[in-house]
Amino acid sequence: MVINNKSSVNRISKKIAFEFVLEALISLDPIVKPMFGCHAIYVEEKIIFMLRNRESEPYDNGVWLATSPQYHTSLERELPSMRSIKLFGGGKTKWQNIPMEADDFEESVFKACEMVLNRDI
Repeated sequence: MVINNKSSVNRISKKIAFEFVLEALISLDPIVKPMFGCHAIYVEEKIIFMLRNRESEPYDNGVWLATSPQYHTSLERELPSMRSIKLFGGGKTKWQNIPMEADDFEESVFKACEMVLNRDI
């Protein structure tokens, strides 16, 4: 795992939310980049997740999935709590969120990680 943080060495970096995601993906050597007050997770130079746990707009806290609308229906079957991101306006968004307040949050996140490991997303 590589943490790409361009900040000064003396500066304390912000804690990464949901670090268990990185542990689940460790075999793929994920790269972590700070982005918009969150942390983007890349595998082989492709963004796959955004880890968000912020005080502002808590409705959108959770694990964001970088996906395309054509995959939403099949992902919704596998990840029933997945929803669009409210911050991006109304309606369906390209990015989807597994909300941290969902009863099946960890189970769904691990399932999404498994899909990444199997190259299904």
